[in-house]
Amino acid sequence: QVRLVESGGGLVQPGGSLRLSCTASGFSLSRYAVGWFRQTPGKGRENILCISATDELTYYTDSMKGRFTISRDNAETTVSLQMNSLKPEDSAWYYCATRPEGSNNCPRGPYDYGDWGQGTQVTVSS
Repeated sequence: QVRLVESGGGLVQPGGSLRLSCTASGFSLSRYAVGWFRQTPGKGRENILCISATDELTYYTDSMKGRFTISRDNAETTVSLQMNSLKPEDSAWYYCATRPEGSNNCPRGPYDYGDWGQGTQVTVSS
């Protein structure tokens, strides 16, 4: 079973940046598609961005384009979500999740991802 840990959340002012990390416990994420989701109270998890096993990016929310991006570290144990020009409406719990090993696609729905981290909270406020 994949074990994932998110980190990097916190309080940031509007217009600021945060870098969230999704770290796999003791193995490489290189053969996994990894999605980043976010969730606010009373709403389901929203897929915002995904990186395939071949490093293709899929954006599911147009408002993220140009502001958010995903990257893998050289050791390929961490997938990071760089968030720039943050807005108050970006406040949410952020989660990473993996597709089955070797699966190279990035479906939209959260039920297509099998392993999840515990989440990290992002608050954008002045």
